[in-house]
Amino acid sequence: MDTAPPRGSGELTFRDGVEGDVPALVELIQSAYRGERSRAGWTTEADLIGGGRVDAAGVRKVIEGSDSRLIVTERAGELVACCQLERREKEAYFGMFAVSPLLQAGGIGRRVLARAEHLARTEWGVREMQMTVLAPRHELIAWYERRGYRRTGLLSPFPYGEETVGVPFRDDLVFELLVKDLTG
Repeated sequence: MDTAPPRGSGELTFRDGVEGDVPALVELIQSAYRGERSRAGWTTEADLIGGGRVDAAGVRKVIEGSDSRLIVTERAGELVACCQLERREKEAYFGMFAVSPLLQAGGIGRRVLARAEHLARTEWGVREMQMTVLAPRHELIAWYERRGYRRTGLLSPFPYGEETVGVPFRDDLVFELLVKDLTG
């Protein structure tokens, strides 16, 4: 387990998620992106998509996967953030990223992303981190660009009709692939 103090927010600890974390992780991810609680932070998708963002089965699948891990971030024993890492061939996929809405814009997200990149590079030896972001999320894409990610222009469709990812309020949603070279 790694411990490192982020600027101004106390000590953060990182560990892999376990079965007992599933309900709290679903709640954290939901609160960061959907519903009224998500509006306290800047990562909300509440104007684009309603309903759930992930269910317990989806979180459990990441925790139990042989080529994935769900990194839990705590401060003073309280769950404050999480992210998914999935090992692919020569790259890792970063997803299920959530920071408690009341703690967003305080540096926790930067620390979690840096930790995920470090783990992917040192433990899995991957050369690239990939992620997909809803294309209309310009402010979020800009945040990733400031951290070294580049837009690829490669788009993939939103999974309309899959209830486990929510109910879209628009019919033009797509994801864009962002990538970062981890070798430099």
